[in-house]
Amino acid sequence: MSRKLTDLTLAEARDGLTAGEFTSLELTEACLSAMDAGRDLNAFITETPDLARARAAESDARRAAGEARGALDGIPYAAKDLYCTEGVLSTAASHILDGFHPTYESTVTANLRDAGAVMLGKANLDEFAMGSANITSYYGPVKNPWGPKDGRDLVPGGSSGGSAAAVAGGLAPAAIGTDTGGSIRQPASFCGIVGLKPTYGRCSRWGIIAFASSLDQAGPMARTVRDTAILLGGMASHDPKDSTSVPVAVPDYEAALTGDVRGLRVGIPKEYVVEGMASEIKDLWARGADWLKAAGAEVVEVSLPHTKYALPTYYIIAPAEASSNLARYDGVRYGLRVPGNSLEEMYENTRGEGFGQEVRRRIMIGTYVLSAGYYDAYYLKAQRVRARIAEDFSKAFETVDLLLTPTAPSAAFAIGDKQDDPIAMYLNDVFTVPTSLAGLPGLSLPAGLSLDGLPLGLQLIGKPFDEETVLRAAGVLEDAAGFKAVPGEG
Repeated sequence: MSRKLTDLTLAEARDGLTAGEFTSLELTEACLSAMDAGRDLNAFITETPDLARARAAESDARRAAGEARGALDGIPYAAKDLYCTEGVLSTAASHILDGFHPTYESTVTANLRDAGAVMLGKANLDEFAMGSANITSYYGPVKNPWGPKDGRDLVPGGSSGGSAAAVAGGLAPAAIGTDTGGSIRQPASFCGIVGLKPTYGRCSRWGIIAFASSLDQAGPMARTVRDTAILLGGMASHDPKDSTSVPVAVPDYEAALTGDVRGLRVGIPKEYVVEGMASEIKDLWARGADWLKAAGAEVVEVSLPHTKYALPTYYIIAPAEASSNLARYDGVRYGLRVPGNSLEEMYENTRGEGFGQEVRRRIMIGTYVLSAGYYDAYYLKAQRVRARIAEDFSKAFETVDLLLTPTAPSAAFAIGDKQDDPIAMYLNDVFTVPTSLAGLPGLSLPAGLSLDGLPLGLQLIGKPFDEETVLRAAGVLEDAAGFKAVPGEG
């Protein structure tokens, strides 16, 4: 073939494997070589070459016997190191989980394993998925393949920055991430790839190390909308082990990419025009609306009046749930243990040394808002506002089928910028958090370049469990945008 195997999209790799143009082992070896060459990106915490080669060989044997398991059989991918993987170090990018090798497999990675997909390794992330830049990892920051710019390395976005960098950098054709307040969509925007947060309950959370249980959702990251649809089909399932998993059928997402959006009504939320928004973001948003109009969709303005309360609401609810979820890390059962002269001192030493600054900050915020004197004033009030935000979306979806917004308020910024200002960092999620609070599906796709030549994303938000319409519209936007830029070429 004239193109490198690592340049292939997931769909192209699938078709090449089916046609016998190369083997899964050859494709996997190409990815492992790319991982070796791209190690400076720090996209992986743990590489699993032996496991990858073994699974690739098994896939090739199945294919030779005429027993291929479908679209993902033999396809390499990167798994965010928030997924527990049996016998493979699983860290959540935290010192406190040193040496943790789960004895079980998360449902999503088990689904992919059973579909024949080949795990290349565990991708880097913000510690316990808490961050918007992938700079809080105990294992060091991830670098965006689109950098450096002006001599400075760029953030890939977070928390699924390692997954995004692996795909954008050509280390893997696809990856899986998790999204709590934008952690798939924002890094997808920064790295010029496609990222989808499914409806809450579409993919099982069982075996995913928890950050905020009412918000966390697994999702696919890939180079194209079609690849994202294929990967989501392999991830999604109803799971009796997860009480929040919804028993709905998993459709053929790839079949939804008909290219026809005639008659769709697309809403433009007026509240997403935020103070200080760059003109290039506004212009791209307007172009996105024009592309959908040209394809036959009707574009109308809608109102989501409680949008301005989404970020403060999120940063009460998410830390509150985090403080509860992270109470289990005490040095007693697994992971890091720092001795002390008493049990209480051992707890304090372990948690003080094991958790990074951002995680400690969010635990303290969460513990404060859950405390007896402030529970009603903060946590319960935030839950009531969350309900109003969800009602805004429900009302909008009475008249429109989809919403179109920017994904992030800027392009990727340099590592170190905003690091000393938590509020500025949290504002990176201003367009993605409302979708998460409402549990809706949201997809980011690359639609243009900034004045500095960096990717900019557009976000489509859909009705609950209507990923098919989101993907269909995204495919049309993708064709209209014609985004072909890659890192290093612009």
